[in-house]
Amino acid sequence: MRVTLPLAIFIVSTGFCADATLEKEATHALARAIAYFQSISTRGGYLWWYSEDLKERAGENKATESQIWVQPPGTPSVGLALLRAWEATKDPLHLAAAQAAAEGLAWGQLESGGWTYLVDFNPSNQRWYRRAERGSLSEAQISKRRNVTTFDDDTTQSALRFLMAAAEAAPTNRQIRAALEYGLQGLLRAQYPNGGWPQGFDGRLRKGRVDVSRRAANPEKWSRTPDVKDYWQQYTFNDDAMRDIILTLLEAHRRYSKPEYLAAVRRGGDFILLAQLPEPQAAWAQQYNFEMEPAWARRFEPPALCSGETGGIIRTLVDLYLATHDEKYLKPIPSAIEWLERSQIAPRKWARFYELGSNKPLYFTKDYQLVYTDDDLPTHYAFQGEFRIPAAIAFYERVRQGRGSVESLKREPLNRFNDLTIQRLNALSPSPGPSEARVREIISTLDPKGRWIAKGRIESRVFIANVNALCDYLTTSK
Repeated sequence: MRVTLPLAIFIVSTGFCADATLEKEATHALARAIAYFQSISTRGGYLWWYSEDLKERAGENKATESQIWVQPPGTPSVGLALLRAWEATKDPLHLAAAQAAAEGLAWGQLESGGWTYLVDFNPSNQRWYRRAERGSLSEAQISKRRNVTTFDDDTTQSALRFLMAAAEAAPTNRQIRAALEYGLQGLLRAQYPNGGWPQGFDGRLRKGRVDVSRRAANPEKWSRTPDVKDYWQQYTFNDDAMRDIILTLLEAHRRYSKPEYLAAVRRGGDFILLAQLPEPQAAWAQQYNFEMEPAWARRFEPPALCSGETGGIIRTLVDLYLATHDEKYLKPIPSAIEWLERSQIAPRKWARFYELGSNKPLYFTKDYQLVYTDDDLPTHYAFQGEFRIPAAIAFYERVRQGRGSVESLKREPLNRFNDLTIQRLNALSPSPGPSEARVREIISTLDPKGRWIAKGRIESRVFIANVNALCDYLTTSK
């Protein structure tokens, strides 16, 4: 009693004593929402959004009833939320829903090891070469199938992180375990000898073209018009491709302690060191050719210094230092920060692209002409912004000054949707939980069918956010 009484007083005084009725309501709301969401799934998988009548549905693009989306916030992101609900409530139906999502992903895994943006279960629309079909297709059939694993937009990486969590929750599920092991080996096979990764991997790395010690350099000249030739095979930082691979392999090493995962992470870090461009522009480009020169990707992604990717790489280097305790990963950061500080176009604002040599901001017009002015920008792409750069610099400063333990710093995510989802799933950094008022609001907005409707749509992103909030409340209230 001498121990429990003060603890009980502390809990009441700090507001963590939950309303028992509200706990039941939150648990019931979770069950209703998950039951409805699973009822609209396709083979256990999910899209980004659905119309209320389910006649319209989409991922990044319009989708059919036979398709699920892998790219976040698709099936892996929803699957992580379902696992979180199971952890918070121990309701076996939530675990069954998560397993179904993982099995749907396993079905659509490509022979190259990963995933493209979507999976299509329609037997008459099989345009992809799946792992499950190895040995059953002729060379002629294979030649007509797509087999490019994509690392763009955290697609394959998020699938593997979800499968890691699903395999732990359902250790006897061989289908999930087989897809996970094959996918992690695919990450290793996709890595170039110098440590870099491409945006996409078709199972056939062009290893003969790689100089493992070549450092990044500016090209003697570069075309101001797009010169795009299979850019997906080149070394790619864009959209956090390499960062997400490194985070995924670090997670795999944390779970399984296999030295090959940490070795691949170290090689990836060493590639980042090679890819830093020389002073006075000691930053990084979005993508590089095999001569380690900044290169064209899409028609609005020129050979240039990229502020946003540089910020993400700074954060990645700090994460590598925290994981390996190797200070070489911190050494490139001061010069990169100096470049960022003098390249601001306004306080805490950067152009995305800066010209090699002159350091002038580069932009595009709506008809995709490369210019120095920002008065006619396309609207589908962020050509200016904060790009999480101040947060990355602040995190580096905290680590450099020793503010915070290594373990607590490792658990602090970059401000990114999927990192936050993973962090909550693994309970790496306990959240204080939402207020009771917020929980009541989430419950009250669940309609009689068990749906959260946002602007006339049923959105996976909203479902994930609300499920996580309810789980946070249930977890912190116990």
